[in-house]
Amino acid sequence: MKTSQLVSLCLVALTSWSVAHPQGKGNGHGEHGDDGGHGGHGGDGGHGDGERYPLVGFGKDNPLGETTGGAGGPTVTVSTEEALRSAVAGDDKKVVLVKGHYNLTERLKVGSNKSILGHGRGASIVNAGITVNGQTNVIIRNLKVGHVPDNDDVTIQNTTRVWVDHCEFESRISPEIGPDFYDGQLDIVRASDWITVSWTYFHDHWKSSLIGNADNLRDVDFGHLHITYHHNYWRNSGTRGPAGRFGHQHVYNNLYEDFLYQAIHSRSDNQVLVEGNVFTGKTKEALSTYGLVIPADSPNTSPDGDPEIDGFANLGAENDFGTATTNITQTGNFTKAPYEYKLTELKAVAWTVKAGVGLGKI
Repeated sequence: MKTSQLVSLCLVALTSWSVAHPQGKGNGHGEHGDDGGHGGHGGDGGHGDGERYPLVGFGKDNPLGETTGGAGGPTVTVSTEEALRSAVAGDDKKVVLVKGHYNLTERLKVGSNKSILGHGRGASIVNAGITVNGQTNVIIRNLKVGHVPDNDDVTIQNTTRVWVDHCEFESRISPEIGPDFYDGQLDIVRASDWITVSWTYFHDHWKSSLIGNADNLRDVDFGHLHITYHHNYWRNSGTRGPAGRFGHQHVYNNLYEDFLYQAIHSRSDNQVLVEGNVFTGKTKEALSTYGLVIPADSPNTSPDGDPEIDGFANLGAENDFGTATTNITQTGNFTKAPYEYKLTELKAVAWTVKAGVGLGKI
């Protein structure tokens, strides 16, 4: 190979790596990049300092302080259900490295100040999911959770400061199973607050991510439920990507592919800021603030839909809605996120998200 050809190939490779691993310091909005240098997921408790995928959003910038999980505590490695349950219990700081596959006999209850990190290419949990109830400061990364009958894969309830990152949630979506065999993939309820969900792969599931689980809990939820969803990938899903009540969600740079009925739903005075997202394939309705919970959400229990009052939505940076419809009945006052972040260029969202989401990337 000639020297000139070798130099050209090196320049192309360097340019491609730079595009895929941006080190940007802003986009004109005082925002900083999502990507830094690549680091490990052990020594800092998995909370992202110095990593290629650092924590961004409400999980980082909030009145209670950054979500740090088990940083500063010991690191333990587990490979049995008994050891896993013991390691994640209690309020002491701990980084828990999880190896292998777990067919849980009952739900895994997680205590405060924990970083739960799938080892290497990730760990997996089926049959019974994860509950974080009445806790604070929890990180869940590099875990695959799914096939949890009649319950959520992960439930976050009455809990503050959580980061769910580089996880995967899946089950099956088919007429034979129907919408109620499984419940949610990641449900965040009962006044939970200051949470980031990032770089996670949601797929093959009917009802994905619900925020605020009942319209009669206004007094409990109102003023809470500040959640950032960024750089997630939804594929072959039914509804709730996410669906929110009473809170504030910043939904940016997510990829929606074949979201069959309704993707983002803001209802019951919920506020959502939607920007830089891409909707492709058979996605039917990208965004709605109309209060009715559509019949397709729960056709077995609410075949005519479930009426609620409308929510609010604001569009920030340009979205690519493709052929999907939108139904914004009212705009709100959540027009700018109160933290720094970097938006991926719209035309790069699809491949950036596909390349970065899921297991084995941290």
